[in-house]
Amino acid sequence: MTSIDFDLRQLEIFCKVVELESFSKAADAVYLAQASVSERIATLEKMVGTKLLDRLGRQIVPTKAGEILYKHAILLLEMKRTACLEMETFLGLKQGEIHIGGSTIPGEYILPETIGRFHENNPLVSVILNIADSSEIETRVLKGDLELGIIGFKSSDKNLLSYELWQDELVLAVPSHHRWAKRKVVSIQEISDEPFILREIGSGTLKIMEEYVKGSTMKDLGTLHVVARFGSSTAVKKGILSGLGISILSSRAIDTEVKAGLIKSLRLKGLQMFRKFYLIRDRRRIASPLCQALFDFLVANSK
Repeated sequence: MTSIDFDLRQLEIFCKVVELESFSKAADAVYLAQASVSERIATLEKMVGTKLLDRLGRQIVPTKAGEILYKHAILLLEMKRTACLEMETFLGLKQGEIHIGGSTIPGEYILPETIGRFHENNPLVSVILNIADSSEIETRVLKGDLELGIIGFKSSDKNLLSYELWQDELVLAVPSHHRWAKRKVVSIQEISDEPFILREIGSGTLKIMEEYVKGSTMKDLGTLHVVARFGSSTAVKKGILSGLGISILSSRAIDTEVKAGLIKSLRLKGLQMFRKFYLIRDRRRIASPLCQALFDFLVANSK
């Protein structure tokens, strides 16, 4: 009887197929052609001596044998990663790249400058910044796709370490030609009849808006005359400038337009909306030296 054998690269590819439930998505994740991924899985099944994956329509799922192998494979791969990280720490290596994620506001308006200052002190480190809504960044940190994330709400997931970074204020943004442009404050009842642009579901801005509105006389966002939902603050600003509607946005996001006289920033009467941005990291994973260096830098420069 031939003894069972496999290598760590095969296990890495196998785990990606199981996690992503797709050969094509796994191929993209491990930087191989789909045919190469299929070939390596076939070789692994031959070495193990049994079928590891089943096709259920377009979905790929592990067999019982595949479930057993996957359980041990993720432990072996984590041991490899831990060994590499400990060696890098011992050798004091601070070069390479680190993948982080930022929700729209920190990702577009805070992190580029902050990463620039980090690069001045760490010229051999390349920071790969992924921008998405807060919920997606949280999910990708938990999956291990991103080492760090900065999101617009405090996560309730017990597997995430959460650290407060920056404060932000949400304000009512209207075009400079709007009839309210010369006002500083409007009531929350007044905005109910205005064409309103909301951020997409999953947005930290939307989540904070909902929390504040619950405690106001409006109670929920359902009373707003919503004319559109956009996936970024930049798109919302374009909508405001085109006359599509008004919106509630981060004061950081509209700072340039306010200074240029294109958008007017107002506050809602009796409702100041402040929120914080949080740095998150998966507590189950050992931070790489690069991750720790950037983490420490962000915390030190959070004020």
